[in-house]
Amino acid sequence: MKAILGRKMGMTSVFAEDGTLYPVTVVEVLPNVVTQVKTVEKDGYVAVQVGYEDKKESRANKAEKGIAKKAKTVPHYISAELRGDEMASYQLGDVIKADMFKAGDVVDVIGTSKGHGYTGTIKRWHMTIGPKGHGSGYHRGQGSFANNGRYNHGVMPGKHMSGHHGNKSATLLNLLIVKVDAEKGYILVRGGLPGSKRSIVTIRSAIKNVAKTQEVKNLISRVAQEAPKAEEVKEAPVEAAVETKAE
Repeated sequence: MKAILGRKMGMTSVFAEDGTLYPVTVVEVLPNVVTQVKTVEKDGYVAVQVGYEDKKESRANKAEKGIAKKAKTVPHYISAELRGDEMASYQLGDVIKADMFKAGDVVDVIGTSKGHGYTGTIKRWHMTIGPKGHGSGYHRGQGSFANNGRYNHGVMPGKHMSGHHGNKSATLLNLLIVKVDAEKGYILVRGGLPGSKRSIVTIRSAIKNVAKTQEVKNLISRVAQEAPKAEEVKEAPVEAAVETKAE
């Protein structure tokens, strides 16, 4: 299993040559620098710690500077561990880029869901509201707390109640990578991803027992779409001049 850090930038749509539309999320993938290597002998598991987005040394603390110095790199704003057998081949100071994945790969994306603050049961658990009539004394309540003698000393664990909604780790499985551009540093993933815009996400190989790759049709480049329009603009004045002389 392989993985990489990226930043969710927003959604758009791209078209294939046969007209197929892919709704995609744009994930900015800057180079991930390996700042620490975890081994079974020393740490009990295999992983690499990577840094994402360079930080000025004047803004880093002593611990961040020490980690960066060992890896012969600069401090970073984001540090995270990426686990997987394939990650064990990376050494201290190596750079992981977006081209570790390719179009057609099936991946999982891990992010932090949007936070909604303290919310009631109707919004948090999608419960049904009570009668809307003024005579009803029950509109947006969270239901009975009766335990029928099974748990009289308190509320049964797992009871759906009001509380903090969102802002938790969420994983979407079996998403398709539509395009990878390592030079410009982005990956297009079909569908929506958890989290708000500019939030950090982790793209990893799919762990479920599904096909690891799928067919992705050739996309239409934006240059090819705009080229005919540019030619029409240039030829339009010439055609108008010829018609004027003929008259």
